[in-house]
Amino acid sequence: MVDQQNIKLKLSNPQDIVILSHRNPDGDAVGSSIGLARFLQKWKHVVKVIFPSEYPLAFQYLVNEQVQPMIYDLQPQECLDVIKRSSVIFLLDFNALDRIDKMGETVMFSTASKVLIDHHIDPEPIADIVISDTASSSTSELVFLFIQSMGMADRIDQSIGEALLTGIITDTGSFKYSTRGLTYRIAGELKEMGIDDYRIQNHIFNSLEPKNLKLLGHCLANRMVILPEYKAAYIYLTKEDYTLFGISRGDTEGIVNYLLMMKDISLAALITEQPTIIKISLRSKDDINVQQMASLHFNGGGHKNASGGSAYAKLDDVISRFVKVLPNYIKHQTL
Repeated sequence: MVDQQNIKLKLSNPQDIVILSHRNPDGDAVGSSIGLARFLQKWKHVVKVIFPSEYPLAFQYLVNEQVQPMIYDLQPQECLDVIKRSSVIFLLDFNALDRIDKMGETVMFSTASKVLIDHHIDPEPIADIVISDTASSSTSELVFLFIQSMGMADRIDQSIGEALLTGIITDTGSFKYSTRGLTYRIAGELKEMGIDDYRIQNHIFNSLEPKNLKLLGHCLANRMVILPEYKAAYIYLTKEDYTLFGISRGDTEGIVNYLLMMKDISLAALITEQPTIIKISLRSKDDINVQQMASLHFNGGGHKNASGGSAYAKLDDVISRFVKVLPNYIKHQTL
């Protein structure tokens, strides 16, 4: 971790603070942002959390009247005005300004102090203070360490702890990947503080609507393609599928992971046809690096075993590109 004295000095007096995270915020983006916001509010700072787009309703349990995230897509001018008024900007769970879309330019030219806290590779020079660790399970883990490094772990209350543990649980897939010993120790400390991990997991994983199960059944029965020669599989969704099942933000979260439940599948993709762009989510087992695939072929990035990207192309073309580049990442299997 970097020297915290400059940050601590900056935060010693009340500030107008903005916390930003990436488009399509996941559990780590939401958890780290809300957890940090509540911690900073204890210092009497005025804190606003802004996401470029809406967050999944599954994480609504983290939101209360003290922290009500703003959504750029719904109130763009208000969000830009808040950024312009801020004296400190925290950038969480992303390390390139294009991840916050049109807000990136405003952040770039802001004179506010900028603090980056993130665990993705190759951070761009977008912040004055950088807390970056690719070995970390999640940005929520780094926020916990950030608070701890300033000697203020005792200020982590129930609401802060719930938010941070949410981020850790979701970004590790319930501790199935991207973990290290420190990850478990932090989770243990949060548990000892009284954070109810069962309640959190129940909120995250047991709050599906009937349409979610119908969508999952459709994906596995009608949209799953297995490529045994490459130990790979993918699921695709068309615009018509989005209309038929009323798919909204967060409804496809976790579907790609079902493909890796097959014992002979080591690389999986979920390819979805959005209104103006094709999105791809990539997951892998063991030493297969889907971050490289996302970066080199799909204008994306992420982690070694969990990444994503996008392309302005036709759905069939993106599927063909995925299949074409598979040999670069998985050796052909003799059947």
